[in-house]
Amino acid sequence: MIEWTEQAIRQLDHARDYIALSNSEEVADRIAMQIVASVQQLATFPMSGRPGPVTGTRELVISNTPFLAAYAIDKDGILILALYHGAQQWPEAL
Repeated sequence: MIEWTEQAIRQLDHARDYIALSNSEEVADRIAMQIVASVQQLATFPMSGRPGPVTGTRELVISNTPFLAAYAIDKDGILILALYHGAQQWPEAL
């Protein structure tokens, strides 16, 4: 099971809105759907992301976008902690 934190949902919405400002709504929707589809693959391949800089986290590089999804794996499934632009630095704790 994949669950998104409120923070991660807000960041996805913000990224979509930001992309729409300089592109079309269609492009923004397509990229947002690509992010969600990539994250959904973690249900089958939870270790496909690389180890994250914060202990206990991993990060999934979203292909053909500048975005990374920070996530954690626990007994209940995958928790999407945050969505970052690749140029952003991770906080020291999530």
